[in-house]
Amino acid sequence: MTTPDAAPDAASEAAAVPETAAGTASQTTFETPSRRARRHTWLVPAGLLLLSVIPALGGSARLAELASDPVLTEENARFVTQSLPVVVHIVCVTVYSMLGAFQFVPALRRRRWHRWAGRVLAPAGVGVALTGLWMTAFYDLPVKDTVVVNGMRYLVGTTMLAAIALGVRAALRRDYATHSAWMTRAYALAMGAGTQGLLLGPLVLVTGSLDPVTNSIGLTAGWVINIAVAEWVIHRRRLREHR
Repeated sequence: MTTPDAAPDAASEAAAVPETAAGTASQTTFETPSRRARRHTWLVPAGLLLLSVIPALGGSARLAELASDPVLTEENARFVTQSLPVVVHIVCVTVYSMLGAFQFVPALRRRRWHRWAGRVLAPAGVGVALTGLWMTAFYDLPVKDTVVVNGMRYLVGTTMLAAIALGVRAALRRDYATHSAWMTRAYALAMGAGTQGLLLGPLVLVTGSLDPVTNSIGLTAGWVINIAVAEWVIHRRRLREHR
């Protein structure tokens, strides 16, 4: 049995139905861009992971070769006779490039995960730089590696070490903007092999080998492109912080 007071309540409930539906539709409309933005934040690490695959595959092939007691050739002699530096370099650069990609996810940067990952990445980055410098100094490098290429390797390795040191120092001082800038530069330099693979890989597939001039231009361009992109990213961050 319905009381007189119940009728208005029922009418109110009926009237509330379209309002609720409208509210839900409105909420969905406003949430969609947010969800899209969250998806877009994963595009950068996904791209970096794909770029990391290039040196990771090359490194895996090298490790498999060293583990199989290979026949000495002019191309692999330096790796076979002195395998420890290249093994350490491959392991460090694989960890650094792939784990480092996730440091560019804003949601993870606001969590403790970012700090713990950084404690792995800093030593791995130092390992990448030091072994790269060691191999440049003491390996018998192929003819296609010109003075320009080896000079760039010394510059890149030294700059990467300095960037990591300055980034760690900034983090200890809680200057996170400076920390982010220096670590971005270090990561960009370490990812040079991925960009170089994109630039020179198709030429190798077509021609089978590279002459010293083309090799020098391609390797140098890989590092220059990466550091230019890094500086662009750092500049955009600073603009957002000052808005």
